[in-house]
Amino acid sequence: MVDIAKLEQIASQVRRDIIRQTHFVNSGHPGGSLGCADFFTALYFEVMDHDPKFNMEGKNEDLFFLSNGHISPVWYSVLARSGYFPVEELATFRNINSRLQGHPTTHEGLPGVRIASGSLGQGMSVAIGAALSKKMEGDDKTVYALTGDGELQEGQCWEAIMFAAHHKVDNLIVAVDWNGQQIDGPTKSVMALGDLEAKWKSFGWEILIMDGNNMADVLKVLAEAKAKKGNGKPIVILMKTAMGHGVDFMAGTHKWHGKATNKEQTANALSQLEETLGDYPHPEDN
Repeated sequence: MVDIAKLEQIASQVRRDIIRQTHFVNSGHPGGSLGCADFFTALYFEVMDHDPKFNMEGKNEDLFFLSNGHISPVWYSVLARSGYFPVEELATFRNINSRLQGHPTTHEGLPGVRIASGSLGQGMSVAIGAALSKKMEGDDKTVYALTGDGELQEGQCWEAIMFAAHHKVDNLIVAVDWNGQQIDGPTKSVMALGDLEAKWKSFGWEILIMDGNNMADVLKVLAEAKAKKGNGKPIVILMKTAMGHGVDFMAGTHKWHGKATNKEQTANALSQLEETLGDYPHPEDN
């Protein structure tokens, strides 16, 4: 039986990691990371069949691709907390020569990362290629990908969406972080996305809606998505989240898209987030 309370505790620690990583270097993207913490926690601690020993090919295991790579703090936290690399390495976030760069990279060989990402619009294409490779090799595992809603303003996304439906890439589950925010403001102001549900449906995808900040719903919808595999359609989850979720003064606004908290704000944020697995050590703690 799934222990939802335990997953919520992990997600709280992940949110603490996000705040601390970005604060210590006064850089990074805490807003979207906080909003997606429940999704990442569910994926890596309950849903995916994955191996922290890590091999780049990923045969006979589920794969995950992060397209909106700027939310690396949440991914690094979950990778570390699930055993891919030492939790203490989170203290090197965005440092020169660190494996934990602001956008995920591959040249330093960070376990868990298979593509460099953050050039928006590209991740879904890679995930589709990986899913097709698994089908060709008779590998029945699932490929997951996450993209931002603002990222869907990129034309390449819609080419990929059309391609996946045409080629019946039905071992692919794409989640869209549907928070309605991007770097310059609300998506409806920057460039309105219209009816996303109708758009994906018209492109031939199976559509599910998720409350991405409710762990029980995250688990339920991910299970529903996995059950729809193999039916001839790729699957998309429109995941409603609040940017900055978990910290009251950061929630629901684009202003924390790429802005770190100062010392006082960090203390305030951490006071709202339970320390459940132990904070990683950092020189500035002393």
